Amino acid sequence: MKHIAIDARVINSSTGRYVERLVHYLEEIDTINKYSILVRKKDLDFYKPTNKNFSILEADFDSYSVEEQTTFKYFLDKLNADLVHFCMPQQPVLYKGKKVTTIHDLTLLKTYNSDKNWLSYHIKQAVGYFVFKSVIKNNTQIIVPSKFTKNEVIRLSPIAADKINLTYESADVEKSELKSYKHTFKQFILYVGQQSDYKNIRRLGDAHQQLLKNYPELGLVLVGRKNASALNNEKYFSNKKYKNILFTDFIPDSQKDWLYTQASAYVFPSLMEGFGLPGLEAMGYGAPVVSSNATCLPEVYGDAAIYFDPKSVNDMAKKISTVLEDESLRKDLIAKGYEQLKKYSWKKMAKETHAIYEKILAS
Repeated sequence: MKHIAIDARVINSSTGRYVERLVHYLEEIDTINKYSILVRKKDLDFYKPTNKNFSILEADFDSYSVEEQTTFKYFLDKLNADLVHFCMPQQPVLYKGKKVTTIHDLTLLKTYNSDKNWLSYHIKQAVGYFVFKSVIKNNTQIIVPSKFTKNEVIRLSPIAADKINLTYESADVEKSELKSYKHTFKQFILYVGQQSDYKNIRRLGDAHQQLLKNYPELGLVLVGRKNASALNNEKYFSNKKYKNILFTDFIPDSQKDWLYTQASAYVFPSLMEGFGLPGLEAMGYGAPVVSSNATCLPEVYGDAAIYFDPKSVNDMAKKISTVLEDESLRKDLIAKGYEQLKKYSWKKMAKETHAIYEKILAS
């Protein structure tokens, strides 16, 4: 029996679905090895293992902090695991044990969010460059969720080429647990997720207002917690007197998923993604997907989406309008979406990750 630690400090975050699904399926796949799942104090009750070899441990250390580099390193040294899987790049760079890291994307290094303090964000970005390069150099293996991210990581550090592993992610569909969400629109387009600047929500709002000329009752529903980024976007739209835009704030998955089933289209305007999970979720619930053609999105969505230039409001509005007015196209996209989702599996991802663990432990 080997002892494997999984740094799951982000399990209750936007990236947390990856971590939670990984642990969930590892419990089914591996009944031999011992696992310690490391979470923040606030998340000690977030995930309950069912496999007796899995236990939850508190690791309440902030990302990109001095404490992460010192106290967390001491914590891991004392834990003495045979392997540590860091599910994000943030980690103690001086930790010397066997380790594998998942790099989901390089948005920290390539974007800036206007709701952040400019100086502190760029200091964090500089630290991020150092951490990412150190991670690539010192980890035994690297895991990425798309070929696009693989190529980005190799461009950042060519030595990654010999240790990088592609494990596609997936999306869950739970149609038995849907619950309606009250809104006033007869027809709406939908976005689900964070609203950081690189998510390109303001151009989506601009495109939606163009669409109102031909679809005066069309709503735009933005699902996601009203953090600083979302509040800034809400203020921007209000100042421009934009109509028919709804910010839901946080809602349960049952209502979010119901909105997928009711949307005339799911629109994903992002400028940069590592995988693009929400679009696959939308496909699973029968929403036709209209997506940015940036970064990994054509790779992940294939021919199951209509694509636009995310920097062109006119092109975005035109492609959304095409889906709204062409019922035959809508049906084709919905059918292709169901088939596209079948190409991805969380359990397959967990099996591939477990194989990477075994490879490292045998070395």
